[in-house]
Amino acid sequence: MKFANNLHATVLVLDETNTLSFAAAVDPMRAANRQAGAKLFQWRFATPNTSDVVLTSGLAVSASPLHLVDHCDVLLVVAGFDLERQATPALLAGLRRLAKTSKLVAGIDGGPWIMACAGLLDNHMATTHWEDLDAFARTFPNVAVSDARFVVSGNRLTSGGAAPAIDMMLHLISTLFDAALADRVAGSFIYDANASSVRPQMRNPLRKRHSPLTARADEIMQSHLEDPVSIEEITRRLGVSARALQLQFRSQLRTTPQKHYLDLRLTEADRLVTQTTTALQEVALRSGFASQSSFAHAYARRFGKSASARRKQLQ
Repeated sequence: MKFANNLHATVLVLDETNTLSFAAAVDPMRAANRQAGAKLFQWRFATPNTSDVVLTSGLAVSASPLHLVDHCDVLLVVAGFDLERQATPALLAGLRRLAKTSKLVAGIDGGPWIMACAGLLDNHMATTHWEDLDAFARTFPNVAVSDARFVVSGNRLTSGGAAPAIDMMLHLISTLFDAALADRVAGSFIYDANASSVRPQMRNPLRKRHSPLTARADEIMQSHLEDPVSIEEITRRLGVSARALQLQFRSQLRTTPQKHYLDLRLTEADRLVTQTTTALQEVALRSGFASQSSFAHAYARRFGKSASARRKQLQ
């Protein structure tokens, strides 16, 4: 799919969008123009209504109501927090109107949620930020949900966050224009563009240095936080002995597979405790604990206080 120069893009920006996600949507287009020495992209910002949009950093995007946009070739939806409040009937109707004639519609971070609310992802595969994947799958049963970094499904593109959005935009530039141009854009950012789109989103990608074996084990563990699998099952899937896995975790991460797995589950539990209003019994289940008492004991030992006390402290 190759298009002529001068593609018109509309970047819909919502309140409480992460600034890095916003930049990841726009700056690759700017860099593509610079590297090509031609105006490949023209873009305009749009806001849900007549109020300025304020990003998480405090940066303001001047009001430019979506209903004033009559057409675009590429529609980019960039969002972050407080999505349900912002997904108004008027906004969703505006998205559906523009999507009918747009060549491509893409969402970044919370953008896929807004797209799905508008019905733009029905019968498509899509992703969103890993924090929202479970709720996304439950809320939109007509969407095939993936935990990939970014997903291309027909003329719909979705990204799980800011870094995958750069990958997605490079893919877009490569597809619309030229792979060599996408490489030059990546080079201008000193960006390693080798990450696979289908690689699962990592919840703690820089926290510890994995070997190839521990990284594969970690992926299995992260995909089974709610329904933990045994270490024996993990070694079977990896085709290695329990001793080999233990030695790799000891040498690379200074821990055991069992402790690493428990730490992942408790980290997810703490996210649910401190960043959501999920009932504590549900938190226990979603972090893989069969009983409330075992969850309470493990949580207090890890964080030094009960889940209820930690939540109350942050209110």
